[in-house]
Amino acid sequence: MATHTFHALGFVENIPLRDLAAAYPEARRTAHELWYSTPSGGRVFVYPFGVMAFENVGPEERAVHVTRLRHAARSLHDANAVDDLVVHETPGTQTDVREGDLYVDHLSFEGASVVALTIAQSAAMDYYERIVDAMFLRTDHLVERLEASGRAPLRTRPLHRFIGTAIGVRNEVLSILHLLDKPDAVWEDATADRIYHELRAEFDLSDRYQSLELQLRSVQEALELVLDMSRDYRLVVLEVAVVALIVVEIALSLLRH
Repeated sequence: MATHTFHALGFVENIPLRDLAAAYPEARRTAHELWYSTPSGGRVFVYPFGVMAFENVGPEERAVHVTRLRHAARSLHDANAVDDLVVHETPGTQTDVREGDLYVDHLSFEGASVVALTIAQSAAMDYYERIVDAMFLRTDHLVERLEASGRAPLRTRPLHRFIGTAIGVRNEVLSILHLLDKPDAVWEDATADRIYHELRAEFDLSDRYQSLELQLRSVQEALELVLDMSRDYRLVVLEVAVVALIVVEIALSLLRH
């Protein structure tokens, strides 16, 4: 029986894997991941959506690899999302998740890469969930002020910026749709395929993604509605101002005569 520990760190920024090639000459790279073995026998996986995953790499050694990544991708901020998983490799056992741990008969490289990708996806999803929750809360406050005052804000520039942010986040979430596609490794290893399905259900990735989509769509629609109301209110104010100017001009003309 062997135990494998997986740990994922999510960063704010995306990580262009092509830009890391020179800094990681020993690594193997595909369009969706870069990975290499560590001197201690573990593995490090780097994903373009801004997550670094470790297999059997202790905390002190992880810090060394994170520092190396920071030197290669200098724009990285502190890790903002973390996920972990323990995998128990026991001959004869059926692939299953029990009490938060994964049990497998044999953990091949393909299986390990699926585990690393899944916890990386979960960490990335956690990052976007926190951003969208904050945007949803901000939208609620805006709607509450609208309900209390009975009119939309006169200034539209902040609304434009907020809508731009919401669209940008939604585009980022849409750009990681490939996270939910089956990784190539599952086509080469039956155990990896079972691991993929077990962990996909365990981390609830599909439902979490759909929830993100619904929240982002709701935020965008609410902001566009408030923006339309704000524009209408500004038009009314402008029309009132024009009428007031006409009345003043007429009054001044009468006074002159």
